[in-house]
Formats: sequence, structure tokens, C-alpha cells
Amino acid sequence: MQNKSILIFGGGKIGRSFIGQLFGRAGYEIVFSDVNKNLIDALNDRRSYPVVVKSDAGNETMEITNVRAVVGSEVNVVREVSQASIIATSVGKNVLEKIIPLIARGLLERYEKSPASAVDIIIAENMRSASAFMRGELMKRLPPGFPLDSFAGLVETSIGKMVPLMTQADAENDPLAVFAEPYNTLILDGAAFRTPIPDVPDLAPKENIAAWVDRKAFIHNLGHATVAYYGNYRHPDATYIYEALSDPEVYDFARAVMHQSAEILLAEYPSDFTPQALETHIDDLLSRFRNKALKDTIYRVGQDRIRKLASDDRFMGAIHLAQKHKKDFSLIYKAMSCAFTFAATDENGNRSHPDILFDEYLRKGKEYVLRHVCRISDSPQISDLRRVRTTINCSICYM
Repeated sequence: MQNKSILIFGGGKIGRSFIGQLFGRAGYEIVFSDVNKNLIDALNDRRSYPVVVKSDAGNETMEITNVRAVVGSEVNVVREVSQASIIATSVGKNVLEKIIPLIARGLLERYEKSPASAVDIIIAENMRSASAFMRGELMKRLPPGFPLDSFAGLVETSIGKMVPLMTQADAENDPLAVFAEPYNTLILDGAAFRTPIPDVPDLAPKENIAAWVDRKAFIHNLGHATVAYYGNYRHPDATYIYEALSDPEVYDFARAVMHQSAEILLAEYPSDFTPQALETHIDDLLSRFRNKALKDTIYRVGQDRIRKLASDDRFMGAIHLAQKHKKDFSLIYKAMSCAFTFAATDENGNRSHPDILFDEYLRKGKEYVLRHVCRISDSPQISDLRRVRTTINCSICYM
């Protein structure tokens, strides 16, 4: 383990354009674990891949070198976990559950070989309480008495980098290329590391990572989705996020929604944020959303409504915090309601599978969706939403 290496579970967009890029440029060997055999073969054949940074000032291509990949099998993963300098995951919650048993086996072998070689695992997932989730799943699979808390740092992150869908033509031109925006800061839990924090530019350790994860969910994710849903509601023929934001009404509404959520965050985390800092963050995000060169689509940002309208995600999570602090959430509720009319498609005119399923739920009635997707079930919550609907006289709001 003298040579620095990072094992990254997931060779997808964030794994390659963000985690792989940061550590690759800092001199680490990049080892991807994935189930896509074509991707693995291509990475091993070329031993590098390009990241195309898209901005209105022009494109910049970075070649990430010293790369290899392994099939995500038990033998490979156990070996790589036992040898890596640091580990990262970027696979999504559903896949994370599948790879945790392999990580547990790798940690056990690593500990048996060298009990002093603690390792940190960067959890590069868009999920709240990611470290608690991973810890619980690992403990189920490790033997009693295994010193997980001292041997493995479970480092939660706030992933703020935007990576658009590539067109079929772009993907065929170079299957290993990935597009991304210039933003490159990886916010992570500084207190979770069990080894020295890596000397990697653009790592931003924070003391209270929960505040920063919620800032990502309830300002960035919420604001982005608001642009997609309200933009699609007003301009159903628009394709790109920047097109929706060219409408001043969409821009102003999204900004107002993000400011309303900022007020809620200030109530929950008064020691972590200031009004001025959140306002600067909102304006920066809106500027990044308007990046024409990125060509981020309304479809990508808005699709998968079953996840995005779930009880702990961007809209309902913010609403729950608002109710906790007795703060106004009327604009957030209106923005969420626009998701019920969302009908954007990909470049081939297709809907995502979760959105097709969402529409099947919707045919059973809007209240069915609110109860079974948003998990709004108790009478006080329903009454609260009905009161908000009446207060703002929202024709597209439900309950």
C-alpha cells in the first residue's frame, strides 16, 4: 500500500468525472469495480479516459491516466479492498446494498492481514444518513467484536457536481468520455476519517456533514427539480434546463423556492449557515444551472419522480423540516405539485421506467400518490397541506 490507490465502486458518471478525476490528478492509481464488462475491458485496454469540462467559456478535456478496472466479483473485490489506500462508492443506494457484503469481506481480510491498516470509505452517494446506513449494513455481515468504528472511516459526502446525460452520438464517439461542469468541490465529513485526510485538491472537509448534505438536498436538488417541473409545466416543448430558466417567471419562482428552503435550513442549522452564505450559494447554483454548454436536460433533472417525491427526499424532506420548525413551505409544496404534470422524455421520446410507474400510480388518483409515494398519511399533515393549498390559491396543488 506504499503506492497510493483508490478503489472506486461504480465506473459511472460521478465515479469517473468527479471522484476518479480528483484522485487521479492527485497522483493516485484509479481502480474501478463495476459489472459492465464492456466498460471494464475498455478501461483496461486504454488505461485512461477523458473528462470533458463543459462551460460557456469553452470546453476543456482532461485525460485521467493510471487507470484500471476489475469485475465486481467477490474474489476481485475482496483483494482490492484489502490493498487499496482509500475506497469510494458511487453506485446509488440500491446497488450499494448489493456491494456492502463484498466490502465487508474485504475489510475482514484486510484486518486479518494487517490490523493496523485502517481504511477510509468515501460514500459518494446522494442520500441522507449514508454513513449510518452503511455502518448498519456492514455490522450485519461482520463478526461480533469486529472493530469497524476504528478500522474503517465511513465518510459521508455532499455531491454537488452536475453531470449531464450524453447523447447517443456522443457516447458512440467515445464510450469512455464523460461530460461534466467545472464545479469540482467534494464536501465530506472531516470527522469521519480514520487515516489522515488525503492531500487532494478540492476536498472540503466539514465538521457537521448533516448540514451540508441537507443543503445539497433542500437547496441544490430541490431548486434543480423545481426548474425541471415548473419549467416543463410552463414550457412542455423545452428540452434544456437553461431554456426553462430563460423564462423570468421560472427563474424567479425557482429562486423563491430555494430561498424558502434556505429559511428552513437556517432554523435547523443556525450554527452552520448564515443568510448571506445561503443567498450566495443560491445565486451561484442558478448561474450553474444556466450553463448552456452543459446541455443538461429537463428530462434528466426531473425524471424518477418516485424517488424525488419520496418522504425523505428534496421536497418532502424540506416540508418535514418546515413543519418541525413551523416555517412556511407553500412554495415548496407548489413546486412539488408541478411534478404531477411532468411529461419530459429523453432524446428518443422515451419516459424513464420510474416515471411510467409514477403515472400508473397517478391514474389511481393524486391523493393515492401523496399517500403511497410521498407517505403523507396522518390527518395533521393532510390538514396542513390543505391549508397551504388554500392560502396560496394554487390550482395545481393537491390535497
